[in-house]
Amino acid sequence: MAEIESKDARMLAGVELNALALAGVFPKERLVGAEVSAQATPVYDITGAVLFHRLPVERGREQLGAADVAADPVMGDVLIAYADGMIWNPDALTGEAREVARRRGYEVDGADEARFVAYSYPKLGVQFLRGGEEIALLELFTWEPVPPAGAQSKERTPLEPENFERWSLIEELPATQRRSRAKRFHERLRSIGELKIPRRVYEIDPDVWRDILVFQLVETREIRYSLRTSHHTPCYELRGQETNVWCVGASSQMLLDFYRYEYTQDRLAEELGLGTKSNPNGLPYSQVAHVVTALEALTGNGLDVTMITNPTFATFRNEIRANRPLISFVPGHSRTVAGFTETRIPVLFGGSNRGLLVYDPWPPNAGVITRWENFATQTYQYAYTAEVTKI
Repeated sequence: MAEIESKDARMLAGVELNALALAGVFPKERLVGAEVSAQATPVYDITGAVLFHRLPVERGREQLGAADVAADPVMGDVLIAYADGMIWNPDALTGEAREVARRRGYEVDGADEARFVAYSYPKLGVQFLRGGEEIALLELFTWEPVPPAGAQSKERTPLEPENFERWSLIEELPATQRRSRAKRFHERLRSIGELKIPRRVYEIDPDVWRDILVFQLVETREIRYSLRTSHHTPCYELRGQETNVWCVGASSQMLLDFYRYEYTQDRLAEELGLGTKSNPNGLPYSQVAHVVTALEALTGNGLDVTMITNPTFATFRNEIRANRPLISFVPGHSRTVAGFTETRIPVLFGGSNRGLLVYDPWPPNAGVITRWENFATQTYQYAYTAEVTKI
């Protein structure tokens, strides 16, 4: 059973989003007056456990984004992420998945359950079940059938899934990490439980929380045209991956675009060995160092690219301070990071709130901007930094 049920997820999302709004993580005019929806969607691990709940954030009939609230201690904290601009309509998505599944010959009309599954966290799929047995699992948005368990190599290292592989975050996260994450999760829950919670907690109204959550905004920065932040607005663009396995290509494109090197994803795929649009493949873990050589070659060594294993928050913070975006690898996926925020709210588990601004190329041909990704809830395997060496 989930530690946090859907009925409690709305309250917790309200507390956490108000804390971030009060700290100035989001532009005040963006979320003030919005509400966390009561319609929480559970998202499952492939083991069947509920990992988190996704809740739309709305102002009137306008959906502003979506918040992910942990259900299982394995996530490591209560608020996992807030995706600004995400339109989350679970009924429409399951309906579309059902239509595609029918056309593909799956007998989903006999399904007694359709649910969302983090088949390769953070990527999702729609799973149809009958009597607890899977009929089909289709990747969200692309509607490609997710290969069955064991379809890929069983010799790989945990948390290094192959491209388009289903895997369990609960089963693959090392025991030491599960314990440390659970400790943080429960301490956070306990500290929230000790607060004087306003009656309409789900409304985003920082003024109501000003005396409840004494906070300190330590630092925040977003990639801009230059370090002269008072002169320039944020300067970074989202690129959706053009196939369901070209996240590395799209991430490379975003980073290169910032430095004014314009390449198509087809050309980047050629350089990175990602196949073609008609026969695409992802980047194997054995080839992660090739990102360095490819980006340097594409820029004529105009960029000095470095791969960092197990990057810390300081890795991201220091690069963003220098106005340099990064490519970030998490298990089975690649994104870019273009900002960070660090706040301290003493009444909430010692007050350390560290978040990243993530430009995620998934879903394909669209992507999503995760305005605040909780650094404590993700596994950061590699980061790629790029510094200009030639002008």
